[in-house]
Amino acid sequence: MELEMRSCCTHETDRPAAASKKTEPALARKLGGDAVFRYLTTFFAFSILAILALMLYEMTGESLPAIKEFGWKFVGSKDWDAVQGHFGALPYLYGSVVSSVLALLLATPLSIGAALFITEVAPGRLGALVAPLVELLAAIPSVIYGLWGVLVMAPWLQSTVQPFLIEHFGFVPFFEGAPYGVSMLAAIFILMIMVVPIITSITREVLLAVPQSQKEAAIALGATRWETIRVAILPYGKSGILGAAILGLGRAIGETMAVTMVIGNAPNISLSLLSPAYTMPSVIANEFAETTSKLHASALMEIGLILMVVTLVVNALARLLIWSVSRSAQGGAA
Repeated sequence: MELEMRSCCTHETDRPAAASKKTEPALARKLGGDAVFRYLTTFFAFSILAILALMLYEMTGESLPAIKEFGWKFVGSKDWDAVQGHFGALPYLYGSVVSSVLALLLATPLSIGAALFITEVAPGRLGALVAPLVELLAAIPSVIYGLWGVLVMAPWLQSTVQPFLIEHFGFVPFFEGAPYGVSMLAAIFILMIMVVPIITSITREVLLAVPQSQKEAAIALGATRWETIRVAILPYGKSGILGAAILGLGRAIGETMAVTMVIGNAPNISLSLLSPAYTMPSVIANEFAETTSKLHASALMEIGLILMVVTLVVNALARLLIWSVSRSAQGGAA
């Protein structure tokens, strides 16, 4: 009897040891898999940064001849003569900044209104239907917008809008000149249409991040729907909305094909929105394949470098603002 009890106790004490021996290989495989996954994801993340750094390095290297030749004069000069070897980026900087900023000023109120309609005004089913349609507009290729701009919008501007502006507001420097159709005004309108879906989608996400308790508190105090939006919703999401607008600005600055098709591609610096103009992406797209010298190619690469740096800074700033709103929303929910 005593022998049986000893053997039973021996078997019971051996079971945990046997179980631990079985789980050790599984645990080792799990830990090994976690380590491999961590190393792979780290490699992929740093690969993206490495590609970005390599692009900046290569573009800087290709731009060095123009940087050494012109220095800061390249940014402030408006001469662009490939035959004489004189290059200045000011007309292209001017065209990019003016078209993008004015398009943003027109697009932001429309986008905020559309986002408020989707999140606060529209019934549930209608909002669920409109939101994907807005996001779908952002997926349309830019060349489609460009074709529509050339075939529909530019002739309409030339025959209707621009003559009206010249007749009634021609004394204003912004609306003087001839009705060309393809012009800075056409580029502004096409960019406005293209960035509205982006700003609307991001603004919608920002508004959805506003804590429900904040809305309920305003309603409990007797606020109307508009007062709730004005007092509780918009102030809370203003940083994120600003980030959405800046992200739209980055999209507008870098737009190439649609703007190239409707802006007229003339290196002018004019206050008139009815005159043709040029942008940084447009001059790169039009001239890079037909460069006449190494200095010409280097000047175009320097424009590309400026465009890349500006776009990176603008997008980084926008992401930081949107992240700050998301973090505040998580803190409020906690």
